[in-house]
Formats: sequence, structure tokens, C-alpha cells
Amino acid sequence: MTEARAFLSSPLGILALHGTESGLRAVQFEPAAAAVPAATPLALVPDCLQEGYRQLDAYFGRELRTFSVTTDPVIGTDFQRRVWAALPAVAYGQTASYLDIARQLENPGAVRAVGAAVGRNPVSVIVPCHRVLGADGSLTGYAGGLDRKGALLAIEGARPLAA
Repeated sequence: MTEARAFLSSPLGILALHGTESGLRAVQFEPAAAAVPAATPLALVPDCLQEGYRQLDAYFGRELRTFSVTTDPVIGTDFQRRVWAALPAVAYGQTASYLDIARQLENPGAVRAVGAAVGRNPVSVIVPCHRVLGADGSLTGYAGGLDRKGALLAIEGARPLAA
């Protein structure tokens, strides 16, 4: 199965989408100064990559709130995958804390491990790791940068954590 890639120009920078016929394997922000490598023409990439591109474009256009594209990350421990599977439960416009996610996984002592797993999410934006905040509501850790995390929350009109 050959991996293809596409690049989406978003209001927050270039997103690189990687995937195969099985689903999206990664969605990551490219560094601001990076030269964007050649992408496979969108018409020639797997359907899931085309669909991911379309859905992300609609999300940034504020026309989509829930992603339905198939993901297929090929990295991660069982625990990380459980954390990533829990993230879509944090709805558009809402936020949760790392402790909330640990409790959802019935492991409240695993707050730091949840934070580490959230930080390794390979399918950024679609698996909404940007919606997870510190216990005090602060923006903490985001692979795409805290400025982008804040901007993603602003796009969604996210509500801060309840005190």
C-alpha cells in the first residue's frame, strides 16, 4: 500500500496530509519556513486523502464541526491509541482537561501519560488534541504551536473549562 500526501493551505499554515487506501495516517502542520515538497495531485490520491482535504477545508471555512474521514495511524502504543480514540468525544467548541481524559479512560493517575499521548497525536485537528487544556484552563503543549492551538479554539468558539 503506497502512502500518498497532499498539502492544504489553511489560515494557520500548511497542513500535510499523509494516507493510504486504509485511511489518513497523519495530518500535521508544516514548519512556517519549510519548503513544501511536491504532493501527489489530489485527483490521484486515495479517497480518504481527498475526503480529509475536503473536510479540513470545510472546517477552516467554518462549515464543518465533526470529522468523519477514516484515520489509520500506524504509530502509537495501545495506551496512546486509547487516548486518541477518546479525543473526538470532546465536542466542537468544548474543551476538556488532561485529567478529564484520564478519568474517561478510568485511569485518573495517568494525567502525565495522557498529556504525552495527546502530544503524539499523528492526526492533528481531525483528532482534536487542541481541545485538551491544563487543569486551570491554560493552553499547554501543542505540536503545531500554542498560537495555533489558541487559533483553532477561537475558530470553534471554544468554551473554557468549567471551574
